[in-house]
Amino acid sequence: MLVDSHCHIDFPEFSDKIESVFALMHENGVERALCVSVCLEDFPRIIALVERHPHLVASVGVHPDHEGASEASIAKLIELAGHPKVVAIGETGLDYYRLKGNLEWQRERFRTHIRAARACRKPLIIHTREAAVDTLRIMREEGAGQAGGVMHCFTETWEVAEAAMALGFYISFSGIVTFKNAKEIKEVARRVPLNRLLVETDAPYLAPIPFRGKLNQPGYVKSVAEEIAKLKNLHYDQIARETTSNFNQLFNIL
Repeated sequence: MLVDSHCHIDFPEFSDKIESVFALMHENGVERALCVSVCLEDFPRIIALVERHPHLVASVGVHPDHEGASEASIAKLIELAGHPKVVAIGETGLDYYRLKGNLEWQRERFRTHIRAARACRKPLIIHTREAAVDTLRIMREEGAGQAGGVMHCFTETWEVAEAAMALGFYISFSGIVTFKNAKEIKEVARRVPLNRLLVETDAPYLAPIPFRGKLNQPGYVKSVAEEIAKLKNLHYDQIARETTSNFNQLFNIL
């Protein structure tokens, strides 16, 4: 058994492929996937998808890259998070790689998501890229540890991972950890304790080796788990079992 803790299979790329996506999940022992929200405009599409399929759950949030997207108030996030298949707030966070200039709006959006997560007692899905210092500062200032959550698609240093785990967060690795040049990320994956580890695809992006260049999908999360098992010198079944248990605990999946 295995879980893809972060994907976007509601995206148009999958509109005519969803049954084959599910077939590959079954073939590779991937029993569940979390479909992560990036804007409120697309949220109804995510909910329609997860309501039709019992092995899918969802989050609600506005991605930090979506500058022109509708802003989500604390009250609106709490309202939408009340749906029984919404298990998290996000993805949220900071991204100083894709956007430049005055990004105070991005930091305020992040604060709003943290406050909503604390209020509705659902964990956060955090995206951070070239913004680790401000991401951790705001997490501390807003009490993100009270909600908990996951640092998704982790590409930062061990020191950043340590700081996030000290706040009660999990560390999730994507297909990037399989790339030959991802030496620092591989080293972080070796060091993250099993009880703080998650795996994901971030589909349709970042397909792992040996599928790099193809449309990523939840079934490929098996390759991520296999790479981490190799890095930690552990059996694949143990990685699958531990990451599934961690997912269920973090997102309160019975």
